[in-house]
Amino acid sequence: MSETVRQAHHDFYPDRRIRTILANVRTIAMVGASALWRRPSFYAMKYLQKRGYRVIPVNPARAGAEILGETVHPDIASVPAPIDMVDVFRPSEEALEIAREAIANKDEKGIQVLWMQLAVRDDEAARLAEEAGLVVVMDRCPKIEYARLSGELGWSGINSGIVIAKSLRPPRA
Repeated sequence: MSETVRQAHHDFYPDRRIRTILANVRTIAMVGASALWRRPSFYAMKYLQKRGYRVIPVNPARAGAEILGETVHPDIASVPAPIDMVDVFRPSEEALEIAREAIANKDEKGIQVLWMQLAVRDDEAARLAEEAGLVVVMDRCPKIEYARLSGELGWSGINSGIVIAKSLRPPRA
């Protein structure tokens, strides 16, 4: 088995690229969506729905159930609506197979973006997806990126320069 070459262009994404993706995407298939409120995928799905995105949960273990008002589908192929983006909320080891499924369904579903969540990275999956014409983002969360780029993170002091981790010096007289 040959080792995949790390694609350096996935180590950093310009804000303009992320903004463009988030502005053009309307429907997201979230692979690995959870019905448990304490799971990051549940919180991200709820957040993105409140920002106007339609997030369709994909989870074979919960197929037929509902999460946040959307029917859960067992796989990407079974999602009836067009999909702009596939959001991978599964371990990196599963990303290649999910990428292959996204590629196989891209024309029928209209898939344009393969987005892998925080700590999810698979350079081979990214290479195949890009060769198939998909835009790829790895090791990022669309919820966090949306909040960061819209200024919402600043509402809680994050990214504002007001709340910082270093010790403050007492004021001088």
